[in-house]
Amino acid sequence: MLVGPMGVGKSTVGQLLAERLGVGYRDTDDDIVAGEGRTIADIFVDDGESAFRAIEKRAVRTALTEHDGILALGGGAILDADTRALLAGERVVYLSMDVEEAVKRTGLNAARPLLAVNPRRQWRELMEARRHLYEEAATAVVPTDGRTPEEVTEAALDALELKEA
Repeated sequence: MLVGPMGVGKSTVGQLLAERLGVGYRDTDDDIVAGEGRTIADIFVDDGESAFRAIEKRAVRTALTEHDGILALGGGAILDADTRALLAGERVVYLSMDVEEAVKRTGLNAARPLLAVNPRRQWRELMEARRHLYEEAATAVVPTDGRTPEEVTEAALDALELKEA
């Protein structure tokens, strides 16, 4: 299972991990978009963050029940205490990055609903609020700064093997 901030590469690394391990890949953000028939940004705008978080919580619970392969969670999924409780005992990799890397990867643009006003400051504030939750949920932390998706995938595999030893 992969957790981390928006734009860190959970989808890309998740697909690579699934391929390497010969298992399926699933992304709860994709599940939400498919189930709701609209983008996450539209859900935020139309219904608000609390409505989105309720949808997200259900999507994570369903995915954890139905899926045995690599699962990527949306950046804010760990905000919910029940979700964090469900992650306890699972192998969870927190993909981390700093704000400069986030700027390079995402441009921190307005397509990210939580970063619409002052993207750099808001990203930092989000990370200050979430970092300890990612770390609490994780069995391994893999920094992604300056690494290719393949290098992050390899580091995640190594970190998980070390945790199993």
